[in-house]
Amino acid sequence: MTDEGTTIHWHGFLQKETTWEDGVPGISMCPIPPGSSFTYSFQAQLYGTSWYHSHYSSQYADGLWGPIIVHGPKNVAYDIDIGPVTLSDLFHGDYYTLLEGVMSNSSTAVHRPYSDNNLINGKNDFNCSSVNVTTSCSNDAPLAQFNFTSGKAHRLRLINTSGQAIQKFSIDDHTMTVMANDFVPVEPYNTTIVTLGIGQRTDVVVQATGSPNQTYWMRSNIVEGACTENAHQPYAKAIIYYEDASLNAIPTTTAQVDDTPLCANDDLTETIPYYPIAAGTPYNTTTVEIALVKNSTGYNTWVMNGQTFQTDYNDPILLEAKKGNTSYPLDPKWNVYNYADVPEYDWIRIILNNNSSDSHPMHLHGHNMYILAEGTGEWDGSIVRANNPQRRDTQILQANGYLVLEFQTDNPGVWPLHCHIVWHVSAGFQFNILERPADIVNLPIPAASTDLCTAWGTWTDSNVVDQIDSGDK
Repeated sequence: MTDEGTTIHWHGFLQKETTWEDGVPGISMCPIPPGSSFTYSFQAQLYGTSWYHSHYSSQYADGLWGPIIVHGPKNVAYDIDIGPVTLSDLFHGDYYTLLEGVMSNSSTAVHRPYSDNNLINGKNDFNCSSVNVTTSCSNDAPLAQFNFTSGKAHRLRLINTSGQAIQKFSIDDHTMTVMANDFVPVEPYNTTIVTLGIGQRTDVVVQATGSPNQTYWMRSNIVEGACTENAHQPYAKAIIYYEDASLNAIPTTTAQVDDTPLCANDDLTETIPYYPIAAGTPYNTTTVEIALVKNSTGYNTWVMNGQTFQTDYNDPILLEAKKGNTSYPLDPKWNVYNYADVPEYDWIRIILNNNSSDSHPMHLHGHNMYILAEGTGEWDGSIVRANNPQRRDTQILQANGYLVLEFQTDNPGVWPLHCHIVWHVSAGFQFNILERPADIVNLPIPAASTDLCTAWGTWTDSNVVDQIDSGDK
């Protein structure tokens, strides 16, 4: 890129002892300036399926992302690893133009843009006559294709890499066995529909029960309704070919019946971690009230306990903490929750109350969240399986609902907790957890991090950064 910076976030990687590699501009690092490079180096402390993406503004909605596989032990037997199956909404407009509408106070601006298409592994057909397009458009684009072998078990690594869409994934006439959610293996359970919020991953094993000459539709549908962001063309298809099927054959199969909740993950009673770990007694409990409000200038902003978020690209919070500057709120817009009083390896509980009609895929950096409870309305205090609650790094917070999570203070750093809808975090939906600041002072942050800030500062001395949003995704 020649006109804006970037950073890469390694979604779900804990970054223990390498918090400066987390890839969030203004939090863990400065942006990489145009024409420059930065080498990330960290350990893969978890295994399974994930992805990387830009965390600079809403940049990854233009396609700056990709899948990651970390191989490890199996908790469900299978014969063939199909590999990543990415599910992604597509916008014909560039992210910055769309962002101008989202962040505008004009009554004619599009604050909730519709996506234009839905893709499986980057492919899907599109009806060019359905919208006005200013660039070339061709109908009958090729679909993604997958090969099944009859009688064999196939692992599919589902990843929702969308900018704003909740995805519902299915395969006609086949049952899926869920083996992992995010980086956490789970006790296997069967389903015909997998619901994925943005950033979530689900690994499934599919038994190929069809005959060798058959073809089937693979589907991913963008959820539409008041609790989510909508699409002009929400239906993605791919084709599964069994080993003797004609490659010219078109499936005639029928979609699975979907009776799952519209904007919610599978019930917590079903998602049992394969390796049990109990949640702890919280040393600190924080309640965060989430709302969409208009600020004094008429712009829509997301607030947490009344405060929205905006980053400072030139002054990462982690580097300030390294210098011992933890007198937050140094700048209220940094939205830092300072947990300096919580001892090492103790527990923090956060109760998120969603006072909006939108659902939100909530992602915590630096930790797997212990999901104690979630639902609509008010939390009644009950916990699902305190001796082994679901753990994952991203969880859907339901519309007008709650999400109760815990994590252990085993990873000193500055860790964002944010909605993963690109437009929502651009509008300020993020707060930052300052964990064990006394230990951050002693972190061996390499000179490359401060050198990067020097390079970014030099570039911004002669180039204007047109930051019209929070600055992070």
